[in-house]
Amino acid sequence: MARATKNDDSEIAPSEVSVRVEKGVRVPKFDAADVADFAAEACDRIVALVNSRKSATSRVDVLVTNNRKMRSLNHNFRHKDQPTDVISFPVAERNGHALEGDIAISAEITAENARRLGHSAGEELKILILHGMLHLAGYDHESDRGQMAKLEAELRRELRLPGSLIQRETRGTGRLVRSGDAKRRSRRSAR
Repeated sequence: MARATKNDDSEIAPSEVSVRVEKGVRVPKFDAADVADFAAEACDRIVALVNSRKSATSRVDVLVTNNRKMRSLNHNFRHKDQPTDVISFPVAERNGHALEGDIAISAEITAENARRLGHSAGEELKILILHGMLHLAGYDHESDRGQMAKLEAELRRELRLPGSLIQRETRGTGRLVRSGDAKRRSRRSAR
């Protein structure tokens, strides 16, 4: 499901965010339209905070897939042989977009985290999309001295989401994608 984002004047901008659940993958209690609308709004807010160009466009594709595929992606791009909750793939060369790339999310880990943390799978997907988009915007919580964590917490409050994914990692309660020396594959690299 794709949604166009809106600029400050509420006119449709040529930005696009898509959220797709891979065939055969099940996400419990999940409203696809609500998550796609959230992803477009999160994209707008991130671009407004990190980009001074008002007319900047974005192109983000989100794929919700299974642990098998996430394990393969994590192995191929990050050399870690285990599934993870979210991986971001910023484009290697930007095409003038403020935010551009792909995000992959594990449906199984999303459901597991939602159950464990006491919120819906839809909320957990939103949390992971926001986190992945911040990586696409160039933030890296492993090396940025808390900038990403601060921005994520601010956006989570504005967007009415539960606590930070980065905070969960420090408490040891969540699985979090690790940035590192990822191999570049075609135009995209993993974060």
